[in-house]
Amino acid sequence: MPTPKPIPGSILAPMSFPKVGGGTVTVGGNRPNWTLFVVYRGKHCPRCKKYLNILNGMLGDWTAAGFDVAVVSADPLEKAQADKGAFGWDFDLGYDLSETQMETLGLYVTDPLSDAETIRRFAEPGTYVIRPDGSLLLIALSNGPSARPELSELLDGMIFTKENNRPPRGTV
Repeated sequence: MPTPKPIPGSILAPMSFPKVGGGTVTVGGNRPNWTLFVVYRGKHCPRCKKYLNILNGMLGDWTAAGFDVAVVSADPLEKAQADKGAFGWDFDLGYDLSETQMETLGLYVTDPLSDAETIRRFAEPGTYVIRPDGSLLLIALSNGPSARPELSELLDGMIFTKENNRPPRGTV
């Protein structure tokens, strides 16, 4: 039986990924700040690059609002390094997202169309906002590359949510 999808308000146990440049990226569990956590499809996805370039341009706005930003894909180190180098992303970039982690996060998983795309299963996009106590405030999942939260609208909503201590929605 598959793992049930995560529920807003539930606690995300700490989850770690190796980080491009060394160390690890950890999301979930008790953290000092709120976290914007983005899962992207990988190096083969041009829509991901567009989205992550927008995120990188807004990184200062997210951090000024009290958010840590973490991004991860199932890509191996070499592909993640190539993307970070090519685009100059400043956010923490993790790699080697496992299928078990994909399942825990409730992500949709895709088999590659060909070796030209990639040689392993990968996660479709997911965006999470995690409170400092590890609880999931927002979960936005897509089964394809074209549907993702618009980042400036999301930031505006998250600032309002923080300032007004709004609860997670969609819990029933």
